[in-house]
Amino acid sequence: MQGNELTNALEAMLFVAGEPVELATLATATETDEAQVIEALDALAQRYDQGAHGLCLRRFGRHVQLATRADYAPCIERMLQPVQRQSLSQAALETLSVVAYRQPATRLDVEAVRGVKSDYSIQSLVAKGMIREIGRKNTLGRPILYGTTDQFLQHFGLTTIDDLPEPEALHSLEQVPTQQQFDL
Repeated sequence: MQGNELTNALEAMLFVAGEPVELATLATATETDEAQVIEALDALAQRYDQGAHGLCLRRFGRHVQLATRADYAPCIERMLQPVQRQSLSQAALETLSVVAYRQPATRLDVEAVRGVKSDYSIQSLVAKGMIREIGRKNTLGRPILYGTTDQFLQHFGLTTIDDLPEPEALHSLEQVPTQQQFDL
């Protein structure tokens, strides 16, 4: 498959999938290599960006998804009567921040920054797919190392972990809401 045919096939597969699909899966399904898939996805993204479309192409690490354009979120929410979603507690959000900025991070790394036990928060974030075990630290006890997932990138609208704001930029914020809950 090449050119427009590949682009159209990828669009159809992403539409049917409904959720992020790994680049390797798309390459296998179209019997092409990842470089061709990336080129076709770039063409598809450009197609959506040039016109006045209600859809866009979103990338999360090595995953890609066909999604609705954020401009139309209010209309979609009114139509779907938003489903109640679980939110992240302040403890989970703090834990997630430490892992995101220090990855790979151990439970003890998180607890050293937070100053409190973090077992439950880590278990909760693993269960929600926001962080995952990425290995073991080569020290006494071989503690588990955690890192963020593509689902984390998707949830926060990031393409790569490098899109996180620099820690120095966070210090410049004058007021940070402390009671705000974040949807998950």
